[in-house]
Amino acid sequence: MTSTHEVTNQAPPLVGHSTADDAALREGLARWGAAWALPEVDELGRLAGTEEAIEWGRLAERVPPRLHTHDRYGHRVDEVEYVPAYHQLMRTAVEHGLHGAPWADPRPGAHLARAARFYVWNVDAGHGCPISMTYAVVPALRANPELAATFEPLLTNRSYDPGLRDPATKRGLIAGMSMTEKQGGSDVRANTTTATVQADGTYVLRGHKWFTSAPMSDLFLTLAQTPAGVTCFLVPRVLPGGERNAMRFMRLKDKLGNRSNASSEIEYDAAVGWRVGEEGCGVRTIVEMVNMTRLDCVIGSAAGMRTSLRAAVHHARHRSAFGRLLVDQPAMTNVLADLAIESEAATTAMLRLAAANDAAVRGDEGEAALRRIALAVTKYFVCKRAPLMVGEALECLGGNGYIEDHDLARVYREMPLLSIWEGSGNVAALDALRALGREPHTLDAFVAEAERATGADARYDAALERLTKELTSFDDLELRARRIVEQMALVFQGAQLLQHAPSAVADAFCASRLGGDHGTVLGTLPPGLDLAGVVDRVAP
Repeated sequence: MTSTHEVTNQAPPLVGHSTADDAALREGLARWGAAWALPEVDELGRLAGTEEAIEWGRLAERVPPRLHTHDRYGHRVDEVEYVPAYHQLMRTAVEHGLHGAPWADPRPGAHLARAARFYVWNVDAGHGCPISMTYAVVPALRANPELAATFEPLLTNRSYDPGLRDPATKRGLIAGMSMTEKQGGSDVRANTTTATVQADGTYVLRGHKWFTSAPMSDLFLTLAQTPAGVTCFLVPRVLPGGERNAMRFMRLKDKLGNRSNASSEIEYDAAVGWRVGEEGCGVRTIVEMVNMTRLDCVIGSAAGMRTSLRAAVHHARHRSAFGRLLVDQPAMTNVLADLAIESEAATTAMLRLAAANDAAVRGDEGEAALRRIALAVTKYFVCKRAPLMVGEALECLGGNGYIEDHDLARVYREMPLLSIWEGSGNVAALDALRALGREPHTLDAFVAEAERATGADARYDAALERLTKELTSFDDLELRARRIVEQMALVFQGAQLLQHAPSAVADAFCASRLGGDHGTVLGTLPPGLDLAGVVDRVAP
């Protein structure tokens, strides 16, 4: 009797690989002075490809956090319960220094190395939120040297120590942010939470925050109104001595994705906070924090794109249709090559930004100027492209890609968040124009970076010329904001690929993204390109 359940022509599980087996990543680390980090990047990449780590990510999202407002006796507790898999993910991330560790590492390239580790540890996006926020809190906290001296050693220590205790008594700390309110969103100056100074120099906060992610963190940066205006505060979950601070959890958000990460609405009911920076300077205080979280949005998008590309190519290399492997069929080769170009452009641009960030935090003003403008435009563009690319990669698997048994459904749900977080599309685009208008040295830095690639490809040179004309017209700037920023992002990506990527990748990028010889969807690359060479660069 013939069995009807014999399984043939299905791709094997994508396990036992290393997410660090990524040519663009490895080349970028060597190029920008962080090759010393490759052993730890490799270690984390191998772990990310194991069945165990993949299962941690699946379970953390499949069994989302639960809010407990009261204990069984009726006492207010305001606690969020996570499955053990979530804590395994957090522990791994902290022990590998994905949180605040680079701020305590004197080696050049420490922040770039951290970006690479964050990129390869892409088994679950949700726990990356508190990891990213902890990383971003440190430079903002330095606006209050006393607070920084107390908490920075704990925020940078590679010890994961969950549980609600006096933060000064713990081995390591996790930090969160509590900025947005329901009436303001990105317009934090519209916040209505108030902060009243007390005789001992602390402040009492009252108000309702609309999104506070990772509410079980030890410390939170928050914004509140003082008589001088919006001011930044550090709010602990547990006060010195062990008493819980008056932060009331109202509910957890039921989100499209990012389900392993609890996002909550909270009320400050006379919560105690410590001022960070001067009164009325809250927005200026958190600017450096925003740079860090925006960079992580780009890293997370690039990592999700790479994960989806890896899955699509793996499937195509093992699945046959109409007598040939999918990877050998011209239509599929075109799609996979286009996905690979999109992924490599995002990864290469991300690494350049991470290198600029590394130099900026060490005092390089030129690299800080480049980071300021190139990060805004790349955050806008890459985070916009990621959902489109992941959706196309998902389609490569057909119906298999659309079911929850495969990871791409989870990746697909994550991608829109990174375009929304730290400024949705219009906010990011307008911020880039604001930088060009108020900080003209950022345009000089961008042009200098772009001109490094001139003369290598006529299509690139023409695109840079078009961009220059666009930037010299001051009519309807806000109306043209997305158009301008998109062109800047493509020029920035093209500059990196022309200088650093194989000719097959750079040629295909210039032909399809800058030369205009393409269709309106992915997989419409023109004839005459080395598509197989592009796909062959994808491992495993």
